[in-house]
Amino acid sequence: MKSVEPERDEAVTEAEQRAADASTRSRVARSILQHGPSTANDLAKRLGLTPAAVRRHLTVLDSIGQVTSREQRVYGHRGRGRPAKVFTLTDAGRGEFYQAYDQLAISALGYLQRVAGEDAVEAFAAKVTEAISERFHEIEAEYPTSTDALVEALTAEGFVASLQPVASGVQLCQYHCPVAHVAAEFPQLCEAETRAFGQLLGSHVQRLATIAHGDGVCTTHVPRPVVATMHPQHPSKGR
Repeated sequence: MKSVEPERDEAVTEAEQRAADASTRSRVARSILQHGPSTANDLAKRLGLTPAAVRRHLTVLDSIGQVTSREQRVYGHRGRGRPAKVFTLTDAGRGEFYQAYDQLAISALGYLQRVAGEDAVEAFAAKVTEAISERFHEIEAEYPTSTDALVEALTAEGFVASLQPVASGVQLCQYHCPVAHVAAEFPQLCEAETRAFGQLLGSHVQRLATIAHGDGVCTTHVPRPVVATMHPQHPSKGR
């Protein structure tokens, strides 16, 4: 009688491999979530994998709509060869990490809006930003600029932030938003956050994009400070 044990062992091995692949894909996605847009080489170094293995998992994540890619921007001289691809999480990819209490928060804010009005929702949104402000004031003296301190405060609160230089100043980028699903329903959260940024930085900042509204990254423009120019006084005309 033919034994079926080898087939059973093979099935177990395949199941274990699928589980291992799913676990690794989750690590790849979480690394992008925590560190922002990443190349396959970036991910390989952080996760201790080969670039080829990472690309295989990225291909799967791309096929199921959890990551998207673009060519890496190169500042300054560009070497030979095609630019590396940078991978970011899609809204569906980020959704894998959201908690079930998002819907509860949306329901609670909806109830607050009905019974207490818009002002109550705006007051709540301002209250949410206080954790960022408190963290910012605790560490501000440790950083060379207020924007650097804000990046650290945001990252500590789960927003995974960085600065990108532009001709007119810097762009404050947030690669993860813990309240994105709630903010999609109640944009007062994004508005309060933007106001808080302006107050903390002493600058007229401008929100360019938000994850809550379907963009890949929350982006806020922080203009370069305007330096007053001292004009020499003209000599008095002869009498």
